[in-house]
Amino acid sequence: MGLILNLETATTNCSVCLAKDGEVIAIRENNTPNYSHAEQLHVFIDECLSETNYSPKDLDAIAVSKGPGSYTGLRIGVSAAKGLCFALDIPLISIATLKSMASQASTTKSDYIIPVLDARRMEVYSAVFDNHLNPIRETLAEIIDEGSFKEYLLEGKVYFLGSGAAKIKDILKNDNAEFIFECVPSSREMAKLSHDKYKSGEFEDVAYFEPYYLKDFMITKKKG
Repeated sequence: MGLILNLETATTNCSVCLAKDGEVIAIRENNTPNYSHAEQLHVFIDECLSETNYSPKDLDAIAVSKGPGSYTGLRIGVSAAKGLCFALDIPLISIATLKSMASQASTTKSDYIIPVLDARRMEVYSAVFDNHLNPIRETLAEIIDEGSFKEYLLEGKVYFLGSGAAKIKDILKNDNAEFIFECVPSSREMAKLSHDKYKSGEFEDVAYFEPYYLKDFMITKKKG
């Protein structure tokens, strides 16, 4: 049996689920622009365990969304995951944020699935998958222009999903482009992915694991 706690904090959605053998048995999440992860994450963990009558000692592993995404959000999720792994002496599993997002569109009739997270200005974090979630292109931080993703749009139907979809919709004028704006990373999609990694023993080094920020953290001064 694999009882895994999945934590997703890479974006505005603070999401926690408890999964048994890859099936979600409890989930708590709240998507708010205020990034309330620090206040809600441990509350959600306690609620998921309480609802299912499990204790932390029953957990077989902790899975965390590794990014890319919000610097602060990723730090909160990874810190919580590593703390639990140290305290309980259980493995740490990392899940690529964009891959779990892509799984939300894996049932669509698409040739390619491209999750896109809003970054700065006209930049997005993106990766390319086929509809079986096989990676076609690595994760990049890129500035979008009219030629972006042209090679995939020429070949067939492409689903763009996530917070960056609205940013690129008016730029990518192509009949093969479909957009799903409301998609956010969720721990729900992490359940199967983390179970697969648990079965194959794909664990992180708890002491040295760091989130995948993709870009350096930048501090900007408030105007005025």
